[in-house]
Amino acid sequence: MLRNAPKFYEIAKRIVEITENCTIVAHNAQFDFRILRTEFKRLGFDFSRETLCTVELAKDLIPDQASYSLGKLTRSLGIPVSDRHRAAGDAQATVKLFKMLLAKDLEKKIIKESIRLEPKYQMEPRLLDIIEALPSITGVYYMHKADGEIIYIGKSKNIRRRVNQHFTSSNPKSKKMQLQVAAVTYEDTGSELVALLKESEEIKRNKPIYNRALKRNIFSHGLFSFTDNNGYINLKVARANGREKPITTFSNLKSAKSFVIRTTDEHNLCQKLTGLYQTNSNCFNYTIKQCFGACIDKEHFDDYNKRILNIVNHHSFENQNMVIIDRGRAVDERSAILIENGEFKGYGFYNLNYQINNLDVLQSIITPMQHNRDTQHIIQTYLRQNRKLKTIKLYNENNS
Repeated sequence: MLRNAPKFYEIAKRIVEITENCTIVAHNAQFDFRILRTEFKRLGFDFSRETLCTVELAKDLIPDQASYSLGKLTRSLGIPVSDRHRAAGDAQATVKLFKMLLAKDLEKKIIKESIRLEPKYQMEPRLLDIIEALPSITGVYYMHKADGEIIYIGKSKNIRRRVNQHFTSSNPKSKKMQLQVAAVTYEDTGSELVALLKESEEIKRNKPIYNRALKRNIFSHGLFSFTDNNGYINLKVARANGREKPITTFSNLKSAKSFVIRTTDEHNLCQKLTGLYQTNSNCFNYTIKQCFGACIDKEHFDDYNKRILNIVNHHSFENQNMVIIDRGRAVDERSAILIENGEFKGYGFYNLNYQINNLDVLQSIITPMQHNRDTQHIIQTYLRQNRKLKTIKLYNENNS
């Protein structure tokens, strides 16, 4: 295999060129870098580069794995590997592993340290150069000062366009950011839902100075239910106060009312029992035969309540084990958002050749995230707006 391979001195110049101003990422980087340095030393050249080791990063970010060898680790994480023990196959597997590690690094230690060490970011003279280096993809972006500190986190379906808006805006906050920003890094998510969840989590975790100024709840109203004296489940829209648990939440009163109107029409609900029509007799929908008469006790409450409970179960995902499938970062990849016992647990990415059908398989690829009212609102809103989104019910391997 090596008979026709080039000698090291023949490719040494090219290695210097392609690694200049770069950080070398390798699985067991100490070994690979030692080989490179030894070979360059034989040529009388002092080769020096920053390195990152995916073995050390994996031990920190994905603890308690049975093995941290590239083959066993990628297999347990569902990362497909072709041409194992060949340079191209191992390099591609390391890239996919490194992407997963970057996603799991919620405190952004890897990126912040890289910005701090990388002089080209600190010397960037024009905001235009930063914009030119950004892609037009869906994901999360991070604005850094020269020392690596994150001063703003945002999400967009087109990162380049959104950052360009920041840099061309004349509002006071944007002007301050323009003066301080030295670099913009980004993370490709493919899925807008993953981007929304990452943005929410990482703002809370990193507390960037220009995000703290926003300080507002992302939802104000909720959909609640109660059973009346006749046994019918009623729906009502009210302010989310944190004391009562809503079925689902909304950013404002208008979107809440729009949802109730649409749901009432789609499921032949009673306008009186959904709070849309104040009357002591029948609602208007009964007059036009779109309501079956719950408002005047004509439809039995058991039949009416079944439709209501189907709506509640669909939008609350309480006590459910499921995974929401959305776009990935490539055509052969999908994102997976895990809901376990009705709580958001995190997200991950998987190759289409890799089957995910139980909780045990998902645990290893998921980046853990916090479940809170904000994340629940983000997921419920996204599901309402993308009603054709695929969801899979999950079971533990021990359960039938």
